[in-house]
Amino acid sequence: MSSAAPTRLVLVRHGQTDYNRDGRLQGQVDIPLNETGRTQARAVARAVAQNPPDLILASPLGRALETARTIGEACGLPVSTDQALVERGFGHWEGLHSDAIRARWPQQLADHREHRRVDGLGIESREGVAERFAASCLRHVGENPGRTVLIVAHGAAITLGITELLGLHTSEFRGLAGLENCHRSVLEPLSADPEGRRMRLLSHNLSPDFT
Repeated sequence: MSSAAPTRLVLVRHGQTDYNRDGRLQGQVDIPLNETGRTQARAVARAVAQNPPDLILASPLGRALETARTIGEACGLPVSTDQALVERGFGHWEGLHSDAIRARWPQQLADHREHRRVDGLGIESREGVAERFAASCLRHVGENPGRTVLIVAHGAAITLGITELLGLHTSEFRGLAGLENCHRSVLEPLSADPEGRRMRLLSHNLSPDFT
């Protein structure tokens, strides 16, 4: 039996922003953490520091980067960024409440919620997000065998990325709940996959102690 350390991928969603609080669609708008989000970031940092990763990466968007740096400070680790980890782009819908989107684009919103492609509004496809996010995760995990890689990113990108990493159809599978703010999921490479493109989900939506 091998005693080698397992390779692990930990995915963390950023802390709360005012857009999260107000129910606005964020996408790639660079919204900072609010005070609740900073409290959440400190809580997840304390939780992660109990079993720290070997390296930390983040989306370059401020809400993810600040969360990652808070974790990095608790673990004594620097933070690197990767553009492939940014949130799904929602084009014309970014910054809007769902009611405003429904009023102006009712059919497109219905298509979006049924996981059908929406063209002409600058909305990034589910498949495109899943592929770029999963490819980034696999690259960083592949470069760090036997280590724990922690990535701080965004709700939609993480959900779609995990779906892709599990080998599920991103436009059809709906069984994976999105991560809440500063919650995390843990994956490891699937040893049965000879191509090294699949992972298995060990834990999902783990909450730190926010008290």
